[in-house]
Amino acid sequence: MANQNKRSAERYKRQRSGARAERVAALYLQLRGYRILERRYKCPVGEIDLIVRRGGVIGFVEVKYRQTFEAAAWSLSQVQKQRIGRAAGHWLMGHEGAADKSLRFDVMLVVPWQLPRYMTNAFDGVGF
Repeated sequence: MANQNKRSAERYKRQRSGARAERVAALYLQLRGYRILERRYKCPVGEIDLIVRRGGVIGFVEVKYRQTFEAAAWSLSQVQKQRIGRAAGHWLMGHEGAADKSLRFDVMLVVPWQLPRYMTNAFDGVGF
């Protein structure tokens, strides 16, 4: 029973860290002229941390929080990319006006006590 409580506490701590990193990422992007269209978009086929727009471009943003930028960059798996791509397709079905925009898949790397790093066109949205 104590082991299960420890796992639950660790999961809760990771969820809070992830939510905090997503708030940092959203603020960072807003300060750079992006409009936040969705936060934590969830659908049956996947999840997208942030959906943003600036000008004629819509970005589907995965936020990765780790202790180093290198660890954050390497933590995005092929399976996650596929889920994000499928979720983007699902989101686009409900937003007809988005069809005339350029689309891209971005990654925001967040580490403690440093400015985030934003990687545009970080992957191709496999499964999209």
